[in-house]
Amino acid sequence: MKLLSSQITVCRIGFLCFAAVFSANIRAHDIDVTGVGRVFLDELEANQYQLSIVDQQVPPLFNIQRILPERCIGLEPGRFSYRFSCEPALNVEDTLSFPWSLEGVVLIARWSDGSDVTGFFPGNGNTVDVPMADLKASSASLSSLAKRYLELGANHILLGIDHLLFVLGLLLLLQGFWRLLKTITAFTLAHSITLAFAVLGIFPVPNAPIEVLIALSIVFLAREIIMGQRGIRTLAHSKPWIIAFVFGLIHGFGFAGALGELGLSDKDIPLALLFFNLGVEAGQVAFICTLIALNFFITKYLSPMLYSLQRGLAYGLGGIAAYWFLQRIPSLFII
Repeated sequence: MKLLSSQITVCRIGFLCFAAVFSANIRAHDIDVTGVGRVFLDELEANQYQLSIVDQQVPPLFNIQRILPERCIGLEPGRFSYRFSCEPALNVEDTLSFPWSLEGVVLIARWSDGSDVTGFFPGNGNTVDVPMADLKASSASLSSLAKRYLELGANHILLGIDHLLFVLGLLLLLQGFWRLLKTITAFTLAHSITLAFAVLGIFPVPNAPIEVLIALSIVFLAREIIMGQRGIRTLAHSKPWIIAFVFGLIHGFGFAGALGELGLSDKDIPLALLFFNLGVEAGQVAFICTLIALNFFITKYLSPMLYSLQRGLAYGLGGIAAYWFLQRIPSLFII
């Protein structure tokens, strides 16, 4: 156990050094609701359909024929809607390909039989593909919902550098496997609670102050790490799970920002929330396991430099978080 804890302490070095070099060019959250388009697909009579774009910042579809299956024909468009017909009707083998460089699209399909199906479809940087198989059958839509939101949750934690740095700071602060387990569990429990509260609308919080507090939480954690290296013990060292729980509540609201107002139907929100949270936890576990594996290598070849590397790591963590804190302050005054 003692060996494992020392290995966990060292392994953050590689990742944070990378983050310190590239932090100015990395967004803290790469999954952002401002980059998600919302579209309605309505099935009309006689194999006719209508696409309605909810967000005005989404680029218009100048040539709707480009996104449709070959047998479909575009009809006269409206201001924010596009009509088309297909012979035969759309089926599970069809795909709509939107030429948008967005994070993704939430598409709400409202079929003529009265059923509504919602799906989130991530983009690849150039297009967003929407397979009809994920919007036609209820079983397919459920599996699609699970897959999409697992991916969204995992991407959010793995691309959300500030959340990773907080977890990394907790590992640097701790000594002992069971203390690590209790602390990470407290962090997980706390952000799961506030994620649910925010997404379900029980306790919504504006995003700007949350982003500032997340950066401040990392600054605080870096300070506690440095204090510990100087031999000064605080509550963060004696009961780290309390600190992890308190800041986990704040980070949970940050996770909720990834879901935001995606336009999901009420019946889909609980499952989307569940799978998104599972994706976050999967990404977090993958990150920690990667650090542990990396640590074996660092311990073997860099052990004489351990103390200096740990000290530099703590200062780097605080420097990056302080930069983010100052960068985010102006957003508090934007109405």
